[in-house]
Amino acid sequence: MSDQGLTVFNGRYELLRRIARGGMADVYLARDASLDRQVAVKVLFPEFANDPSFVERFRREAKAAANLNHPNIVGIYDWGQEQGTYYIVMEYVVGRSMADVLRSTGPLSPDRAAEIASDVAEALSSAHSAGLVHRDIKLGNIIVSDDGQVKVADFGIATALAQRAGDNLTHIGSVMGTATYFSPEQARGKALDGRSDLYSLGVVLYEMIVGKPPFTADTSTAVAVKHVQERPLPPSMLGVTVAQSLEAIILKLLAKNPANRYPRADDLRADLLRYLDGAHRIPDRVVQPSPTTERPVTRARPPRTGSHPRTQSRTGPVRVPTASQPAVGTAGGSSFQPPVTPPLPPGGG
Repeated sequence: MSDQGLTVFNGRYELLRRIARGGMADVYLARDASLDRQVAVKVLFPEFANDPSFVERFRREAKAAANLNHPNIVGIYDWGQEQGTYYIVMEYVVGRSMADVLRSTGPLSPDRAAEIASDVAEALSSAHSAGLVHRDIKLGNIIVSDDGQVKVADFGIATALAQRAGDNLTHIGSVMGTATYFSPEQARGKALDGRSDLYSLGVVLYEMIVGKPPFTADTSTAVAVKHVQERPLPPSMLGVTVAQSLEAIILKLLAKNPANRYPRADDLRADLLRYLDGAHRIPDRVVQPSPTTERPVTRARPPRTGSHPRTQSRTGPVRVPTASQPAVGTAGGSSFQPPVTPPLPPGGG
């Protein structure tokens, strides 16, 4: 039974049990009686259902997301309202989020992390081509099914939520959690395009390899300031064994200036596949950790879940940043205020 007391939506979707609770909705495992299959039903909290402007944006974004048909995107089947309660019916994926995976197993091998990031990039490419920016790429929204399929969840929903707040980060921060995966422009409340999602994917890739995000602090505001002002330590400086070519990909994703990131998700995926295929792989280099640096993490490489076609990048392989090149966090806190920070120097990352 949902918190609103409903057990069946549209005479078709029978709620079985709650499987997740987020900042804007509960998610239930349900049975689609018409097709005799299991689905996931996301039931919006009343505070959103009672906002007509949000409901309209939610309807529009859910419709747009439902038109996305990609194996790396959690499919949206239906949406509607029942007695003033709004819901969305999605593909039920048997698996775990990457947040759960990292909590239970620790960091991944660089190759496995690159494989997952490549699949996420393919999903983003499909969404961006359709004019959708996710806005909330994070470990919790990346699901790996029991058969190894990588899927990105919540397309369209995060966009509707952000538009409801007018990109007011006080609201977004309190609803979505922390600023761990915010791009610098997102932290500043600026207009976003697909390159913001790529920055967030860079944070995810960094965290999958290192075991923690590039920026952490005691509050969401402090994390957001770091996204805007500070440059992350390269994974190799934390004692992690990672090829220079993959490290360069990560640092390019985490560039402060969107113009210095990959222009498209396809370009990122091409470089990741090139790295995985070994065409431009550079011998791994590890910076010897100092007494105050984290010790190297030794991990076995899990088997790959599938083969990837070779793809040629339109931008060419990334270069390893030098000392003269600008290279380019889970935090708590529920009340998030946009940081007031000086502008970055021209071309700064």
